[in-house]
Formats: sequence, structure tokens, C-alpha cells
Amino acid sequence: MLYVIAYDVGTTGVKTCLFGIDRAVRLLGGEYGGYDLWVLPDGGAEQDAGQWWDAMCATTKRLLQKTGVQPSEIGGLSFCSQMQGLVLVGRDGNALRRPMSYMDQRAVREFRECQTHGITVSGVALPKLLKSLIAMHAASTSVKDPLWKYKWVQKNEPEVFARAYKWLDVKEYLICRCTGECVMTRDSAYSTFLYDTRPGREGWSRDLCKIYGVKEEHLPRVIECTDVAGPLTERAAAELGLVPGTPVYGGGGDATLIGVGAGCTNVGDTHVYSGTSGWVGTVIDRQTVDVGAMIAGIVGAQKGRFNYFAEMETAGKCFEWVRKHMVEDEINAYLQKIDVADSTETAYESLYDYMSDAIEKVPAGSGGVIFTPWLHGNRCPFEDPNAAGMFFNLKIETGETQMIRAVLEGICFHLRWMLECQDRKVKTSRVLRFVGGGALSPATCRILADITGRAVETVPDTKDVGAIGAAMLVAVGSGVFRDLEEASALIRPDRRYEPNAANRAVYERNYRVFRQLYRSNKKNFAALNGAEGG
Repeated sequence: MLYVIAYDVGTTGVKTCLFGIDRAVRLLGGEYGGYDLWVLPDGGAEQDAGQWWDAMCATTKRLLQKTGVQPSEIGGLSFCSQMQGLVLVGRDGNALRRPMSYMDQRAVREFRECQTHGITVSGVALPKLLKSLIAMHAASTSVKDPLWKYKWVQKNEPEVFARAYKWLDVKEYLICRCTGECVMTRDSAYSTFLYDTRPGREGWSRDLCKIYGVKEEHLPRVIECTDVAGPLTERAAAELGLVPGTPVYGGGGDATLIGVGAGCTNVGDTHVYSGTSGWVGTVIDRQTVDVGAMIAGIVGAQKGRFNYFAEMETAGKCFEWVRKHMVEDEINAYLQKIDVADSTETAYESLYDYMSDAIEKVPAGSGGVIFTPWLHGNRCPFEDPNAAGMFFNLKIETGETQMIRAVLEGICFHLRWMLECQDRKVKTSRVLRFVGGGALSPATCRILADITGRAVETVPDTKDVGAIGAAMLVAVGSGVFRDLEEASALIRPDRRYEPNAANRAVYERNYRVFRQLYRSNKKNFAALNGAEGG
């Protein structure tokens, strides 16, 4: 039996999971530790690197104590992590400033100064766009991309930038704390928009670094997701409660590994994720890009396979908004004496249970109420940091439960929109694997099936599929499985939902209106939320 600890490093906390691996991947236990996210008035979004590490250490010790597995039995550590953050470290491996989250969108000026000269396509200067597309079949079209976080620090915090040794992402910083090594897995490197994916030329692109004014010496050594980044140091082992020398693997980003843990590794497999953010991912065997819809075939954990990836910024985050501003304030909901206002995993599930029970009584279509889930701007199929959420078509008879159901339907409408955009370039699957916290709710699963017109499957341990994917990397890297396809074939669905034809007409009507709302309000969003108006 190979014991593996996988750290699922999310936006609001880390879930530390212990797996036992032989000819299956078994989740033996998990512990959760939270940390802060600061959303700043200027569009910034930051976290504390020390809080990440403290949460890792505390949860690791609790997990070993709870399961009874000895530190000497742990055969490897791995990661599944939020992506597109920026952690600048000094030569000692310590963060020089609070890491900038993937949600950070303050680099609007830096983006415009660099990208919007001359002829532009999707807001990007044509020469730069072409060079990027040639090198990596993608281009940086969003102010939230880590490239612009780097440029923001360079311009606005020159004293910090002058001390920078390496540019790391979230899990790469944690790997550095574990091993002392500054590395970056290929998927993380690709997400910087500085990585050339062409056969025979794969690696950091000197041309792209020059175009964007990035110092090549800031970029770390690139490894595979299944590679060992290094052994656990004595200091890190003491703080984690583990044994020095334990292999620390590269792991992968959440966009890379959630599909793997969901069992989607074959060409054409499509998974839908609803957590803090949301996305649609389809496995492809050649890179393609849809610049207009902001969809690209991103590098994954499998050689020769890519993930055609479309992301929405806030999915589960909309539920947090519902909890804070509707369920607590308006309904004051308690389920079996469990306070759903508590920000814990148990409360999260209780909230889902409550919402499922409540909205099941509301007919499909929410009485004509439509919600737009753009609470922190949007990426796909349109990039607009000014886009915002709204409830449309409220009437005097509209109730809270109709509004809650409208939130679920709005998220699913947006997921359908991204799915249809993917269908323009690739063949998506007719059966969707639905994973993440959203898949805990049978009501959400039924709504997703009805709105997309496709069968929806869920899998066991749906909230831990990223950690499962991370554990699979260790299993492949250590030789237990031949490859990720062999490992993910063991992931079987536990529930299936077929679309209800009776709801098709109302959802088609509402979906048409949903898609028109952004176009109709784009100028209004800019007036209220743009740099000049907001």
C-alpha cells in the first residue's frame, strides 16, 4: 500500500487528504484549514503565504493523528492548487509581498499600455497576439493573467521587484517551502503565457519574455507534474510532522487535475466544475484556441493531451453571496439545529441541503427571474472586469426561494454558454461529468441537465477530485499505474441525471434572455464600474 498526502489548495482554504493506493485510489481521511482572502477596493485580491503554510502544517498533523498512519509510511506528497497567482520570492524562498490571487484585476493600466497599441484583436495588439498564438496557441487577453500581476509589481512596487529572485505560483511556493527548490510544473508555466509549446522548442520563450519585458532569470526550472521536485527538508518535515526525505511531487493546478480526478482523461471527455469559480473542460489531442471566446487548449498533466478550457470567475462564490445576503439575512435558515452561517464544510453541505429542499418547490424558470453570475467580472465567453451580477425581471410577487433558484439557473446558463462555445471548435461529450461543491446538490445537477439538454453524472468524493488527481500523479510517478488513463479508469459515476423535456421550453426562453443581458448592459457596467465611472 502506497500512502500519499495530497494538498488541495483552494481560494479560501486547504483540504489535506490521505490516500491509500494499490490497484485503486482510496480516500482515507481529510482535514480542512482556512485562510484569508483580501479583496481590495482597487481590484486587488491577495492572500498570505504564511497562512497557506500554517494551514498545511496544522492539517497534516491532525490528519496523521486521526488516521493513525505513521509519518514514515507516507510515500509522497502532491498538490492540486488554485492557479494563475503570483508569488515573488527572494533567494531565501520567502515571499516578498502578499501573493496576488488569480482574482486580482488591478493591472488594467499595465495591460492597456502594453497590449492596446495599433490594430487589436480581442483587446490585444495584433503583432503580440500572433507571436503568442504561434508559440503557445494562446495569448494573454485578461488583466487577471499572472503576467500582468508581474508587470503591476514591476511598475508600482519597484523596491519589491528589485529583490525578486523567482516568480512562483501558489503550489510552487509551497513546494519551495517543502524542498527549497524553485520549480514550476508545465501547466503552471503555460499559464504565465510565456511558455512555448511547439515540439522541439518547448520551454520558456525568450521572444515572449522580451516582448513583455519579463526577466528570464525570474522564471524557475520546469518539471513534469509526475516528477519529484525534491525531498522534504528537515525543517519542513519538522513543521509538517513528517519524515525528512519524503518525495515531494510537482502536482498540478486545479484546472489540470480536477478533470483527471473526475475520470476525464480520454479525448472528447468533458467535465464541468462548480466550486468558487466554474469551468468547462474537454480533453483534446491538439492545441486549438478561440480568441474571441477566450478559450484555449491548455497544457495538462498528460503528454500529448490538452484541456480545452473555458472559465467563469464566480460560481460557488455566488452561493457564498446568497448565504450572506439572502439565506442568513432574509430567511434566517437553520437546518436541524445546524447554523448554516458558519463557514465550515459541514455548514456548506447543510446550506446545499437547505437550498435543494427549498428550490425544489419552485418551478423551472424561477418565475422569469434571471441572475447573472458575474460577481467579480468575467473571463469567458467575454472578458470584462466591469461585468457584474444582477437579478433581472423582479416583480412584487417574487420570493426569496425564486431568487435562490435563479442563482443556480444563472450559473448553469453560463456553463451552457461556455459549453456551446467549445462546440464551435471541438467535439464535447454528450454526458457531462459534474464535480465540485455544486455537484453535492441534486437540484443543481437536475438544473444543469435540463439547461444543457445533456445527461449529467457525478462521482464519489466530488469535492476531493482535485486531490484524487494529485494522488494519481504520485501513483503514476512511482510506477503503481502505467499512466493517468489507467488510473482514472477506476473513477466510476455514482449518480446520473437525464434532462427533463418538460422544462426545455422555459429554459430555452430564459437562456435567450440571459445571453442578451451582457450585450444590453455592457456600457452600463463600464459606466458604473470602470476606472472612470467607479
